[in-house]
Amino acid sequence: MFASAGFELFHVAISLVGIVAGFTVLGGLFTSARMPRATFIFLAMTLLTSLTGFLFPFNGITPAIAVGILSTLILIVAFYALYAQKLQGRWRAIYVLTAMVALYLNVFVLVVQTFVKYPVIHTLAPGGNEPPFAVVQGLVLLIFAWLTWRALKTYRPL
Repeated sequence: MFASAGFELFHVAISLVGIVAGFTVLGGLFTSARMPRATFIFLAMTLLTSLTGFLFPFNGITPAIAVGILSTLILIVAFYALYAQKLQGRWRAIYVLTAMVALYLNVFVLVVQTFVKYPVIHTLAPGGNEPPFAVVQGLVLLIFAWLTWRALKTYRPL
């Protein structure tokens, strides 16, 4: 297991690359653009984020481990829908749903880490279960639900 600051920085960097690429891909879903490079970067970096998360010191099953397992399973389905099934039939919708849930989970963790790591924000929700944290996570969930619905309605790749 790794616990160095350099490894944590690497983990955060690939997570941020995955999030930026994910929002780029989301924009492509709204215009039915395939964006193969951005899509691969998004899926690969998001999967790598989950996998490197398992390399931190293990102290039993935590919410972070559960999110990592869920994200990994969802990303396997997204890769399969995109690369093996080539978005044919219902696999288009399955891809959009799994890709957007994977992006949401990455952003969910970003919000959690923001509340944990930044003292000014941490004072608003020191236990991670106070109303400011719940409101922000609720808004993120609602925004992602709307974005995913819109992507499902508009994404029709050629």
